[in-house]
Amino acid sequence: MALANPFTCEIIKNALVAIGEEMFIALKRTSMSPIIYEALDYGIGLTDAQGQLISQGNGIPGFIGTLDGAVRSVLEKFSAENIRPGDMFITNDPYGGGGTHLSDVSMIMPVFHDGRLIAWTANKAHWTEVGGKDPGSFSSDASEIYQEGLQFPTIRLYEAGRINQSLVDLIAANVRLPEMTIGDLHACAAALRVGERRLLNIVAKYGEATTIEAIERLLEHGEAMVLESF
Repeated sequence: MALANPFTCEIIKNALVAIGEEMFIALKRTSMSPIIYEALDYGIGLTDAQGQLISQGNGIPGFIGTLDGAVRSVLEKFSAENIRPGDMFITNDPYGGGGTHLSDVSMIMPVFHDGRLIAWTANKAHWTEVGGKDPGSFSSDASEIYQEGLQFPTIRLYEAGRINQSLVDLIAANVRLPEMTIGDLHACAAALRVGERRLLNIVAKYGEATTIEAIERLLEHGEAMVLESF
C-alpha cells in the first residue's frame, strides 16, 4: 500500500527544495571568502542514500552535477558499517569523486534516522587557498599536480561529530590565508548540518517510510521526464 499520496509527495518535494535553498544561504552567510559569499562559486545539495541528487541550491551547475560523484566516492571507499552519524568527509580529487581542480573542495555528510542511512548532504565550494606554488592556488604553468596545492583523497574530516583537529592544523599550516580557508571549511560543515536537521524534521513529521517513498517517486518522475525528451 502506498504511503505517500500525491499531495504528500508534493509537500515533501517543496520541502526538499526549501532545504536546498536554506543550505545555499547558510553557506553564503557564513563563508569567509568573497569568491563564495559574493561570487557564489559553489554548489550544494541533498542526495538519497545511494548518492542520487534529490535537491539542490541555486549554485554553479557544474558543481551541482558533481555532488553525486562526491557521495559515491565515499560509498566506494568506506564500508557501510564504517560510516556513522556525525561523520563528515572531504575530497578535492580531480581524478575521482566528481572532482574539477584542487581549489574546488567537496564536503559530504551522511544523514541517519534510527540508525539507518537515509540520505547525504553535500557541497562543493571554491576555496580561495589550498596551498601550492602560487597564491590563490592557480598555476597556469604547473607541470604536476603537487604544485597546485593540498589533495584530499576522500578522507574523514569529522568522526562521530568530532573534528579531526590534526587535519585542520595541517591545512592551516599549508595555506597562505589560514583564517579564510578554515573559515570556509567550517561554513561548509555548517551548511551540511542545516540540511541534515531540516531533512530529519521532514522525517519526524511524515515518517521515514513515507519520506523515502516520496523521494523515490520524485526520482522516477524526473527520469520519466528526461526519457520523454528523447
